[in-house]
Amino acid sequence: MSSVTPKVGIGIIVVNDSGKILIGKRKNSHAPYYSIPGGHLEIGETFSECAIREMAEETGITIYNPEVIAVTNNLVTYRESGKHYISVALLVTDFNGEPELKEPDKCEGWQWVDPNSLPYPHFDASEQSIRCYLTKKFCINK
Repeated sequence: MSSVTPKVGIGIIVVNDSGKILIGKRKNSHAPYYSIPGGHLEIGETFSECAIREMAEETGITIYNPEVIAVTNNLVTYRESGKHYISVALLVTDFNGEPELKEPDKCEGWQWVDPNSLPYPHFDASEQSIRCYLTKKFCINK
């Protein structure tokens, strides 16, 4: 493992008027997994600031009032790759814009999907966050 402590990931569950959520098919280190938008928390950043920045960088969508709904301990990822992450999931229902592929080197494309019928393979942190959203539980893998 490259680090002696877990890293912090931020995931954003964006829900449209139809109840669908935005996911992308990842490339590079997260390939071939589907995942909600998100990234790494930077030093000095709040969870909301990170979510707003990552959404703009990855999708071009402007989000408003992201709300923390879950914290997950991503042990499956650790067991598979040796990378241990704590992920903070934020929920967004207020946004402006349509998803654009802003980082084609990191994602194949964005799509709206039913959160009860996720495409697979799905990234562990994203799947856990969506499960928290659907079950209204705050934390999985305590």
